[in-house]
Parts: sequence; structure tokens; C-alpha cells
Amino acid sequence: MKPVFIVLVASMLIAIFWNSVSFISSPIHAILNPTAGALLEWNVTWGMLILVFILTIITTLVQKYTTDQKTIRELKAKQKEISQKAKEHSHDPQKMMEINKEGFPIMGQLFKLSARGMIYTGVPLILFFRWFVDTFNTMGNPKFFGFLSWFLFYLIFSLIFSSILRKVMDVV
Repeated sequence: MKPVFIVLVASMLIAIFWNSVSFISSPIHAILNPTAGALLEWNVTWGMLILVFILTIITTLVQKYTTDQKTIRELKAKQKEISQKAKEHSHDPQKMMEINKEGFPIMGQLFKLSARGMIYTGVPLILFFRWFVDTFNTMGNPKFFGFLSWFLFYLIFSLIFSSILRKVMDVV
């Protein structure tokens, strides 16, 4: 859990000092403006769609290869069994609480295993998001499809791409 905490703290510091410490934002702008920025200048909607797709592929691949997929599947199966047992005893609150207590250690293990990917993608995604904020502010905060902010556009399409890519790549 220590690495996850370090990534969270680093991400917060990046977000806080982005505008006041130039050695954080300047290199990111130098790298992303001619690459990702060129896509957005070409066509803001298609460019953003391509960027969201690329970022989702990267995060899905990192999740697949930095986590123990077999163990996650086993834990999720156990969690499903416990959930089923709890449903069967929904009329008995005492028994249901006992059954739910069995699931708490499993949830902790699942979080530990799943959080491993965040260690590798947390800071790069924060850097990208801060760059998006600067870039879209400079562009006058364009609306995607006439009403979506860049963040909602990113969120919606990353969820869509992620669900498709997870099925295709067999990632839990």
C-alpha cells in the first residue's frame, strides 16, 4: 500500500504545483504539444477520441501485465459466492452480517492486487490531465458534440473503450 500512497501524494503535488513550478509543466508541454497537441489541432473531436483510445490501451495493458489476473479471478469468484450466500440469507440480518464479514478480507486483497496498475499509470495520467486542462483552456474550452466538456468526453469514451478492450484482452 505504500507505493499507492506515494503515487497519490506525488499526483497531488503535481496538481498543486503545476502552475507555480515550471520544471513540472514545461517538459510535459514540450513533449505533448507537438504530439498529442497536433492531433487536437488537426480535429479536436477525432484527436481527443484517438488520445482517449491510446491512453485506455496503455492503462489496460498495464493493468493486465502488472496484476495477477488468475488470483483476481479466483477472488472475484469467491466474492460472488459470498454475495450469493448473503442474498440467500437476506431475511436473517445477523447471518447476513456474518457472511458479509467473510468478504471484507477478499475486498482488501482485490484492492491491493488491482491498485498495482495505478502505481505505474497514476502520475502519467495526472500529467496528461493537467496538460488537457491547459490545452483546452487555451482552445477556449471547446464542447464535444456541442455539450460535453473534455473531461466528460474522456470519462465516457474511456469507459466504453475500457470495457471493450478488457473483453478483447481478457483483463479482469
